[in-house]
Amino acid sequence: MPDDLCPNCGRPIDAHNRHVRFRLPDPVLQSPAQEKTEGTWITDPDPNKAVMMQVPGVGPFVRCLLPVKLTGGYTVTFGVWTAVHPDDLQRIARVWSEPEYSDLTFDCWLANSLPLFGLLAAPAKAAVRDKDATPYLDGSSDPKMFELLSKAWPHEELLSALPA
Repeated sequence: MPDDLCPNCGRPIDAHNRHVRFRLPDPVLQSPAQEKTEGTWITDPDPNKAVMMQVPGVGPFVRCLLPVKLTGGYTVTFGVWTAVHPDDLQRIARVWSEPEYSDLTFDCWLANSLPLFGLLAAPAKAAVRDKDATPYLDGSSDPKMFELLSKAWPHEELLSALPA
């Protein structure tokens, strides 16, 4: 097998460390006008680039990174949306571009259903690991979410569930 293919699954090695970004939170996708709802606040007109939004009647959301460790030392990092309390959104927005951002932590709930795992609305704890990146989901009181964040998963199973 060529060096650029995985000996375990046959996939190209560069397909193992993946980044998958959700365009919108699931509750926003289910609303009639989605992010175009009148009164929506969003940090970028392109939801793929946005890091925060608040949609009237749906809620406030903050983008986070959710790394899923795979066997073989690989990682799939999901760019997910998380639901947050409105007061937390205001606090997060205030410090996002300030030095205090590096100390930011907040409670949230997963606002996207993950391939294979689901976990929509699972509680999580977000923290900034890198001042130049969005916060990471670091922990959870939900046993399934905690397991997702702490265990290495068979890479073929998750990779085959992702869009090409």
